Order: sequence, then structure tokens, then C-alpha cells
Amino acid sequence: MNAADPDRIAADGGSRLAQLRTLSVVVADTGDLEAVRRLRPVDCTTNPSLVRKALDLPVHADLVEAELAWGRTQSGEPATVAAAVVDRLTVAIGARLLALIPGRVSTEVDADLSLDTDATVAKARALLALYAAHGIGRERVLIKIAATWAGIRAVEVLQREGIDCNVTLVFNHAQALACAEAGAFLLSPFVGRILDWHVARGEVPADIEHDPGVLFVRRVYDTFKRRGLSTVVMAASFRSTAQVEALAGCDRLTIAPDLLDALERAGGHLPRRLHPTAASETGWVPVDQAAFARALADDAMAREKLDEGIAAFTADLLAIRISVEARLRG
Repeated sequence: MNAADPDRIAADGGSRLAQLRTLSVVVADTGDLEAVRRLRPVDCTTNPSLVRKALDLPVHADLVEAELAWGRTQSGEPATVAAAVVDRLTVAIGARLLALIPGRVSTEVDADLSLDTDATVAKARALLALYAAHGIGRERVLIKIAATWAGIRAVEVLQREGIDCNVTLVFNHAQALACAEAGAFLLSPFVGRILDWHVARGEVPADIEHDPGVLFVRRVYDTFKRRGLSTVVMAASFRSTAQVEALAGCDRLTIAPDLLDALERAGGHLPRRLHPTAASETGWVPVDQAAFARALADDAMAREKLDEGIAAFTADLLAIRISVEARLRG
């Protein structure tokens, strides 16, 4: 038996998490060092919401104090210094996560830059420079960028420079295709947030096979494989282990610690649900800006969840900066 036969391995048992690891790359959706040590993911992904929580963890207290001390030596506008401290803290936490995993950490460009291609590119380069100061090369980092048209154009520039990107807040098929056509290394379709939108409108799926988030990821995965697109599909934003299990076999799955723990406790056979197929589709029309705009205009869910996600990440980023600015004065 070997790793080339994951379905046979899964049939031999073990926890559902152990079986899942043979079918998909498991990524931890957390900045909690203890959770990462315990759950042993290949990669970690983070965002301002998770970084904000991580800053209050005792394990990061030394990093917080060190970067605050650096900030107090800097001149300039307090808000500008606070923003620089937040960037340094984000990268320092990313560096700590990388010490515990064999793969990569995703680090997010400021959400308030999501409509500015040039600013997004500049911030991505600046974050990689901070990682380099920690002795960490770009091959261990994914730059996370929101899937706006401007963001996708930034991804195109960065990927040409050999900077791999994780395009986030993906809710629409045209969005996903535009990311892949721009050469994105990886994209993150948001399973749970899609379900949330439908449930809030009374559209509760009868079972997991009718879950709109699950169906969306399956469609994206199938299209990418049929077209021979190399962009990695990493499903994100899960609300239940059932959603995770329904996407077993997806390239990657980024999962919160509570769901990883539940999968670790669960037994029984976990079948592969997504199967790669040979490239067979040709002659498709690439997604241009007009088609991208039309697709979002016609998709209230995708439009609203994209805007909501950017707003939430921006609010968390602002909250972190305000907290840091107050600590710098203290």
C-alpha cells in the first residue's frame, strides 16, 4: 500500500482526519500555535480576524512587546507607525507558524487595498521583504488577496514575478475562472459563507448533497480539472464536518481547529468525493473585465458576500491598528 492509492488507505480505517489527509492537503485555519502543534497541518492560513485573536494569546506576548518596543522608536504619524507594527506582528506570527509546519503560511494584503492593484502589489512585496528579514523565502509564503477585479490583476503581476498568491473570498464561478486565468497559485472558495447567505433567506438545503457551498466547490474543481487549469482549489469557511467530508479529495481544505478535532474523534470510512479528471475541455472564452462585472452583477450572493468579507477584514484590520496605536501611547 502506498500514498498513490488513497482510496485503499482510507478503507483501512483510522480517524476521519487521518483518512482525509490521504485524500486532500489539510490546512489549519488558525493562528493558534498550540492548535497547529496538536493538529499537524501541512499549511496554515490566516486573516486579520485570526491575527486579531492571536494577538491576545499569551504565547505571542513576547512578539507583541518586541514589536511595540520597535514602534516606540519610530517617528511619523501614529497611525502610520501602528500600521507598520501590525505588519511586523503579522509576519512574526507567520514565521512562528512556519516553524511548526512543513508547508506555507498565507498572509493577507490589507483588505482596504482590494480595489487598488498597484497598492496591493506594493504591499505584497513589502510583506515578503519582512519575511526575508526573518530568513524566510517567498517559497514558504502565499500572499492572500481578495478576488476583486483589481485584486486579480495584482495576482497576475505577482505571479509573473514568482510570488505565489492565494485568492480569497471566491463565491462565483466567473471569479474562480478569472483567478485561474490570471495564473493564481491557489484560490479559496468559501463554502460556509455561501450556505449562510441561502439559509438567511430561508433556503435551507435538504441534505449535504444540496448544500450550495459544496456544490459550488465541486463545480469549480471539476471545471479546473477538465480545462487543465493548474490553480489549486482550497475549499474554506466550513460550518460542519459534513461539508468537509462532502469535499474529500479537493486539492486542499482549510479547516478550523474545532472541526479538525471533531474529524480526529470520528471513525468510519471516509470516501473520496472529488475525483480529478483528465483535461478534455478546449475552446473556452477567457473571463474579461466586462464578463466579470456582469457575473457579479447577476449574482447577489457573490456580490454581497465579497463586499461583506472585504468590509469585515477591513474592520478587523482597523481594530488591530487602533489597539496597537493605543498600546504604543501607553
